[in-house]
Amino acid sequence: MQTHRDEAVHSHGHRELCGDGARLYASALRTGRIARSEVRHAPCLIDLALLHPDPDDADWLRPAPPTAVLAQLLLPLEQEIQDRRRQAVELSAAFEPFMEITAQDPPTTHAITVLEGYSRIDASLSRATADCSQELLTLQPGGGRSPGILSQALTRVRPLLDRGVRVRTLYQHTARHSQGIQAYLEQAGPGGMEIRTLEQLIDRLIIIDRKVAYIPAGHDSQVALQLRHPGLVSYLTSVFEQFWHSALPLGEHLPTDRTPEGVTGVQRSIAQLLVEGHVDEAIARRLGMSVRTCRGHIARLATTLGSNSRTQLGFLIAQSGILEQDHGAPEGI
Repeated sequence: MQTHRDEAVHSHGHRELCGDGARLYASALRTGRIARSEVRHAPCLIDLALLHPDPDDADWLRPAPPTAVLAQLLLPLEQEIQDRRRQAVELSAAFEPFMEITAQDPPTTHAITVLEGYSRIDASLSRATADCSQELLTLQPGGGRSPGILSQALTRVRPLLDRGVRVRTLYQHTARHSQGIQAYLEQAGPGGMEIRTLEQLIDRLIIIDRKVAYIPAGHDSQVALQLRHPGLVSYLTSVFEQFWHSALPLGEHLPTDRTPEGVTGVQRSIAQLLVEGHVDEAIARRLGMSVRTCRGHIARLATTLGSNSRTQLGFLIAQSGILEQDHGAPEGI
């Protein structure tokens, strides 16, 4: 039973030097030999040729010089390295004709690149932003941003502002109440950065020098598309400009016009989305507010219109005509 336990403890590959093997080999080097019985549980000593039989006494083993053992063990590794180098040379030679073909033509730019994983998206965006020389356009739906996200954005934006790059960002109206956004503007410094807001926006969009754009390809922020096709980037830039011209500068106060029924502009937008069949979570996401805030507006809208149920509210909204009234609210596209 003792033998089985020892074998379990010292279980290892025969081409690996275990801790006990190293200790016994060092002892053999110091004394000049070691008893065969002491190394029965360290087969690596024999397999690696660290010990060999004593010609004068079969019960003893003598250590081989470490320099000789090392040279013997390194030999196959050096041979493998040489083989790998030969394969690398052969591969380079095989691809040389193809390299010559591409060298004669202008480099091909990938129109659409799929980026998977936050780290890869962030790295690509950082490289592209660092090369920005003229203009950075960003569309950021939702409400306020966390300090971590704003700090990361400031790290990217400040060098651009320092070298005169124009930076324009679109947020939703709800971001106006974010202290983080105000602090972000103050830290960025005067000049260069322009911020406007709209009630509703499409998904996130980043355009750099009108040459490359980034858009999300999923709802979990783990997949994004890098777009370099001139037609696509030009179209997305036009979308941004239409939003920009309809938006309100951050320094201007939002209009507080109400309908004759007392319905605010935000409640009017919520009413439109309710009639279209959107649930509370989707409405909150579209307007960049929390679900709780959205439901509070829905409750006040129901009170204003005298509704006792969600179904009745939709009917009353349609009857009230509030969606047909124009009160100068900014229009999207």
